[in-house]
Amino acid sequence: MTAHTKTLIRGARLLGGEPQDVLIDGETVAAVGTGLDAEGAQVIDAEGLVLLPGLVDLHTHLREPGREDSETVLTGTRAAAAGGYTAVHAMANTFPVADTAGVVEQVWRLGKESGYCDVQPIGAVTVGLEGKHLAELGAMHDSAANVRVFSDDGKCVDDAVIMRRALEYVKAFDGVVAQHAQEPRLTEGAQMNEGVVSAELGLGGWPAVAEESIIARDVLLAAHVGSRVHICHLSTAGSVEIVRWAKSKGWNVTAEVTPHHLLLTDELVRTYNPVYKVNPPLRTEADVLALRAALADGTIDCVATDHAPHPHEDKDCEWPAAAMGMVGLETALSVVQQTMVDSGLLDWAGVADRMSFRPAAISGIAGQGRPVAEGEPANLTLVDPAYRGDVDPAGFASRSRNTPYEGRELPGRVTHTFLRGRATVVDGKLA
Repeated sequence: MTAHTKTLIRGARLLGGEPQDVLIDGETVAAVGTGLDAEGAQVIDAEGLVLLPGLVDLHTHLREPGREDSETVLTGTRAAAAGGYTAVHAMANTFPVADTAGVVEQVWRLGKESGYCDVQPIGAVTVGLEGKHLAELGAMHDSAANVRVFSDDGKCVDDAVIMRRALEYVKAFDGVVAQHAQEPRLTEGAQMNEGVVSAELGLGGWPAVAEESIIARDVLLAAHVGSRVHICHLSTAGSVEIVRWAKSKGWNVTAEVTPHHLLLTDELVRTYNPVYKVNPPLRTEADVLALRAALADGTIDCVATDHAPHPHEDKDCEWPAAAMGMVGLETALSVVQQTMVDSGLLDWAGVADRMSFRPAAISGIAGQGRPVAEGEPANLTLVDPAYRGDVDPAGFASRSRNTPYEGRELPGRVTHTFLRGRATVVDGKLA
């Protein structure tokens, strides 16, 4: 990676506003203004480019330890940097599960060694993700990894007593439980969204109520305990209404939406292409529009990728046998530009809020999601919003290629990413 003591970004549209110069000196932003002096600095001509704070992903599967055939911390963080991210939160469903201080510290150290972005491990809520006994939440928080977010993502903490205990436990250190809302009994054998398309195709349906019922229970539990709950990959219009109601009560509830749930619908399952198989499943057009509106009005706090890499053989098979999940780090910002910015629902300052400021605030990750201002860490992303191009997974930094956007034209391209002043991406290529 290229290191420069000084870099001058000249004429970038800061959060999409008026052109500004930004001087990076060492690891920090030294000055923001116009006509800044560039003596001794490497100059980047950023005319027409939008400058954002480095993106923060609350929901990434890096697969290491245990499934390095899909992804590693190194390849996953390279993919993150290529997508404009300077921090990712690594989910706990690894082998072994990240349910002890030892495993979360291993993932955290691998992130430090990779150097492409900060890696903040998420700890499991229950031992082995089995939903029976609380994991070592305190020990993981007290470890070098300083875990603040806990999730059994991939599995729902469906036992109300266990969920209540977890919420009570994390309250002591202002932690948060991130719930994968899926009532298991209502989704046995589910292959796609339950609705018109599933009935026509004869595939097992995953009903919206399986998500909504868990969210309703958990916001009530969080209110009862006075603790924080975060809803992972919210996907239905009904879920939006429940979160909106909980927030109107002043309860400490936050929620995320994935890029794919902002763009794709269950109509794509008619192709039987397993690249569209994901959990929660792609929903209806009405759900997609409700999610966009909720992200725009702040009911949904942030965009999180749920980057879920799988090796070729786990996706290139018949639909019922295929793994669920999509890669998302390298296309997230483009999908958000298409669905939210180009549609007029959000401006670039809103994107900075939903993809950097808010996710960083939810997790409490230090030095990320900060304003682009003098004295702040130089975690920055430059985007060319005028770019248009077809998605080609052959060029991905991720080890996996299971993208639903192959061959689809998407807008915008990350040209540069800076992690504490050091370029991790230069001219659209990894440094």
